[in-house]
Amino acid sequence: MEFLPEKPVKTAVVICPGGSYCWLSKKYEGTEVAEWLKENGIAAYVLYYPTAGWAAYAWHTRYFFRGNQYPDQIRALEKTLKMVRSKGHRSVGAMGFSAGGHLVLNAAEYTAKDIAPDFVAAIYPVVTLSHPDVHRRSRRGLLGERRWKDRKICDSLSMEKHADRITCPVFLINCEDDPIVKKHNSELMDSALAVNNKPHFYHQFKTGGHGFGVNARRTSTSAISWKRLFLRWLKEIIH
Repeated sequence: MEFLPEKPVKTAVVICPGGSYCWLSKKYEGTEVAEWLKENGIAAYVLYYPTAGWAAYAWHTRYFFRGNQYPDQIRALEKTLKMVRSKGHRSVGAMGFSAGGHLVLNAAEYTAKDIAPDFVAAIYPVVTLSHPDVHRRSRRGLLGERRWKDRKICDSLSMEKHADRITCPVFLINCEDDPIVKKHNSELMDSALAVNNKPHFYHQFKTGGHGFGVNARRTSTSAISWKRLFLRWLKEIIH
């Protein structure tokens, strides 16, 4: 879905909603975010990437049928980044929420340089697939009923383990009281980026929860200020 300001703009963002790689938060982490970016002079493209689906997750059908699982999601994002770049935007970034945050970090680490995002915003993201604080539903949603037990692939998709591969600036926020994705996910990513001297901005809000997107009614007064922080950060890195 395309959301364009009235006048041509140089910066575009591909939005990846969350949903544990099992479903998508299309409103709160999709269209509402796109409208907000559009209002602030940024072209927005909402990506509805493939997910496991409620039925596949609940009934474990991917024991018998492949369904949607990795690498379907990253391939969909790569295809979209390539499409958005073809429209002539000077800077093309990716913004992801929760599991979508994991997806955009994946793109920053593994996507070919000619289509990789110029910047990434990971909002209360899933980060690790191998640490004890893993978000288990996202891991199984991404890898299916068999591969989530494969340590090698879980390590390869633990974003904190491969921060050295990131070449673009990263914006990262989460909330200490997040009841869904444990705060240690973002802390691991922040530490990995710092150790590898990667340009990034990180802020952890004390309260705010999870899944709020850009909707002030769904979070704390402090946490919703991430929108202001992001716009200021973006202005600083885009020349």
